[in-house]
Amino acid sequence: MSDDSMTGQVIVVTGASSGIGRAIAIDLAGRGAHVVATARSTDRLAATVVSITDAGGSAQAILCDVTSAADVHRLFTEVDRTHGRIDALVNNAGIVAPAAIDEMTTEDWRTVIDVNLTGPFLCTRGAFAIMKRNGGGRILNIGSISASVPRPNSANYAASKAGLVGLTRATAIEGRPHGIAAGCLHPGNVATEMRLGEEPEGAEGWNAEPMMTTEQVARAAALMLNVEQGTTAYELTILPIEQDFLGRG
Repeated sequence: MSDDSMTGQVIVVTGASSGIGRAIAIDLAGRGAHVVATARSTDRLAATVVSITDAGGSAQAILCDVTSAADVHRLFTEVDRTHGRIDALVNNAGIVAPAAIDEMTTEDWRTVIDVNLTGPFLCTRGAFAIMKRNGGGRILNIGSISASVPRPNSANYAASKAGLVGLTRATAIEGRPHGIAAGCLHPGNVATEMRLGEEPEGAEGWNAEPMMTTEQVARAAALMLNVEQGTTAYELTILPIEQDFLGRG
């Protein structure tokens, strides 16, 4: 798409090599933003940037492991040095590692928490300092309905997304005096490679459930980032109308 509503904004998108992150990066670039796309996969990240530039958009790729404080520091130092500002950050990078609580390894717990919660904290910390200096910005965390209605065998994922809600609210409170807005987008089922993988034990049939496209979620993310100046969108839940949510559990 192309509507120029975010022309000139510098926006960092994590996990931009695939799925929701890739769709968000492409959507925001179509609205005129310069997208700093980050992920751990060199080839797939490059493909995201090529998709954007071939369509006439502006983007750059910076490799970053969001669980590494050194990597994240390098990312925001480079963005600050190149652009002098960050208008928005989208914390999207995330993983799953399904297992029953009594069978979940400590490694599976820590890995999911590190990517889904510690990563957003590290990136928020880096972006917050730059936004604070420059008088404002927006931070959007990609959460999940699992924060409030988890599935079985997802204690690590559900805990990470519930923690992301707390991080969002704390960021919003601390950001208020500095013009920094924070929000959390909670998608339901989305047809991503990660979501459409092998069905975990105890979740048989979940790949047959109603699904949204990544592009639909990306448009919701853009909506939250593009509210009028001086306003904020704290939380938004988006899901297929037919998906079980209200009354579930």
